[in-house]
Amino acid sequence: MLDVDGETHEMLLDNYISNLKRKKWENNYVIAEKTVQLFRHFIDTIQWSTTIELLNQLREYGFKITSALPLQFIVGNIIRRILNIIREEHTAARKSSEEEIDVQESLHKIVTSEDDVDDYNSIVPELKLSIFEHLDEFQIEIESSNEDISKQALEHIHSNEIILTVGKSSEVEMFLKEAAKDRTFEVFITECSPLNHGRQLALNLSKHKIQSTLIPDSTMFGIMSRVNKVIIGVDSVMANGGLRTFNGCHAVALAAAHYSVPVIVLAPMYKLSSRYLSSYNQDAFNEFVSPDGVLNYSDSVVSKVDVYNPTYDYVPPENVTLFISNNGGHSPSYVYRLLSEIYHPLDYDLSVHNK
Repeated sequence: MLDVDGETHEMLLDNYISNLKRKKWENNYVIAEKTVQLFRHFIDTIQWSTTIELLNQLREYGFKITSALPLQFIVGNIIRRILNIIREEHTAARKSSEEEIDVQESLHKIVTSEDDVDDYNSIVPELKLSIFEHLDEFQIEIESSNEDISKQALEHIHSNEIILTVGKSSEVEMFLKEAAKDRTFEVFITECSPLNHGRQLALNLSKHKIQSTLIPDSTMFGIMSRVNKVIIGVDSVMANGGLRTFNGCHAVALAAAHYSVPVIVLAPMYKLSSRYLSSYNQDAFNEFVSPDGVLNYSDSVVSKVDVYNPTYDYVPPENVTLFISNNGGHSPSYVYRLLSEIYHPLDYDLSVHNK
């Protein structure tokens, strides 16, 4: 839990931003949890009477955070989801307070009423309580997202199949462990050099008696013809269905496309982003880590070259076969619909205040 006693909102924001910049919370799940806790405290302590006052204040805080942390897509996703929760609860409370709609009311009136613009300047009694109840449900959704995804494993992994994955992903690890309870299959894991995250996944799977083989990144094209499906995790899903994921995934996706191997992406709903980015927009998309794993500092050539070691790859939507979220399976072309369900269009740009 966040220790918020005696701290101002500005101090809380600065501490939150500092913790993320120092990578105190590496796991996306932890970042999502901490963000919900922070904004739950803001909703409880901000002085507001109308919904628009609350929305604008939270948007201001959200804009400060996302401006300071442009590469932390998860943070923006959670903030926009919370704003949409507030809008939904406002609409539901306002409708319930109005006169009951006659059962025999015409379809025309019901349909046209959906186009009414919500008046967020109105005061809605008990709104805070409704928001907190919805946030509790959202926190439960985040906590159980990996488990909900893993429950679908037996629908996609069959006996004697060969699975290829890249690096280490908690979603993929739980997915494979769940399938291994009733299926026998083999897993190839690329090292994901130079960070070599794949080694940890191979070790974890071997402890659960899952036949696993760790392979160098350079060999994945050679074995792709033997692979039945590729299953990967993701850092964020872009609005067009593209992926920001582990470095090396784009090469794997291209090899899979060459051999017509399906690429399955495991992505909880809170990883869906409203942002459109391409692999060419590296400054707003990628972050770079020390090149020590690529080129040793003691090498004399270091002073003569620039070495870039990107953390992420961009995988375009045409190289993705299926997304599996905690709500089920979806094609990349359906992402736009999912975004419209969990985010409000007015919250895509947090710098603009609603009226």
